[in-house]
This record gives sequence, structure tokens and C-alpha cells, in this order.
Amino acid sequence: MGDVQPFRKRRSSSSTPTNPGESPRSFPDLGDRASALLSAVARGDERAFADFYDLMAPLLFGVVLRVVRDPSQSEEVVQEAFATIWRQAPRFDATKGSAKSWACAIAHRRAVDVVRSVEASRRRDTERHEQADLAPASVEELVTSRLDGERMRQAMDSLTDPQRAAIELAYDRGLTYREVAALLDIPEGTAKTRIRDGLIRLRDHLGVMS
Repeated sequence: MGDVQPFRKRRSSSSTPTNPGESPRSFPDLGDRASALLSAVARGDERAFADFYDLMAPLLFGVVLRVVRDPSQSEEVVQEAFATIWRQAPRFDATKGSAKSWACAIAHRRAVDVVRSVEASRRRDTERHEQADLAPASVEELVTSRLDGERMRQAMDSLTDPQRAAIELAYDRGLTYREVAALLDIPEGTAKTRIRDGLIRLRDHLGVMS
């Protein structure tokens, strides 16, 4: 199949719902026309694809907006969904459902993937910030202080085994709380507590030895 760009030019701003509850009058029954167009799309018909886009874009936008919430990002997701539809049209099987349901399912899956990706990225950022906020001084002490190897060993020996294991994973290997918890097979909250308490203990021990 060729480039999907031609169909984008056919889209008009008036075809896009202003909110996820808005439904164009053509929504109640797109069935036969959508199926006929999608069959042509499966054969590589770009004109049919442009018509399919014009017919389905408002509906898919509503589906995506209900999940993503942000209109601008929803438009991007809809574009990605149509790109997927263009590539996968030959796989559509009318015996397993309507073209409308098939297209909506693709758009919904893409919207969910985007939301999950954003949420996962935010969680990772939050965990990194929590770790950075938790012990900037302790990490600096471990790296920049003039402790010799013996004093460092003694400081680490002052920790409990669970604390030492958690701290080594977090700072020697650069893992997040979630990753530490997974490797040690403990709850994430327990991993946070062990790292926090261990770092406090290290600071206290190093302060006594300085």
C-alpha cells in the first residue's frame, strides 16, 4: 500500500466532535458503507481510504477522546489509528464483526496504549525524583568524601542485610524502587523504607566516624 498522507487533506475541522459525548447524525448506522469502503481499502484503494477516513474520523475521535481526554493528543492518536487501519485492512474479517467495531477497537487500543505509556513515564520520573530527594547528601558523601575503603566497608557493615541489599541495588545498579522491590520480591513500600532507613543509618555512621 502507498503513503497514507493523501487522506489527511480531506479531513475538515467540522467533522471532529467537540467533546466525547457528541455524535454526528451518521453514527447510528455506518455499517454497510464502512464495510464496503474497508474492503476497497484492503485492495489498496487510496480514494476509498480517504472516504473511510471522512466517514469514521468523528466516531474514532470520540472513542479516543473518552480515554485520552486531551483533544490535541486525541487527534494524534486518531491519525496513528488510521495508519494502523491502512496497514491492517487486509486482515479485516467481516465474519467476525463490523468494520465500524473493528476500527473503533484499533483506535481504543491505541488510546489505551498511549495513556499507559504516559502514566508509566510519570511513575518512573516520580520514583527517580523521590530517590533524588531522599538522599542527595548521602550519595554525595559516598562519592565525594575522602573515606578510605576500610571506613566505607565499616559504614556498609553497619546496615542490616536487607538494607544493604536494597541500597546496593538502588545505587550500585541504578534501579528504581519498583525494580528493587521486584528483584527482592518485596512490596514497593518495603523497598522504599529499607533504602531510606539504610541511608539514614549510613549518614549517622559516617558522621560519627568523620
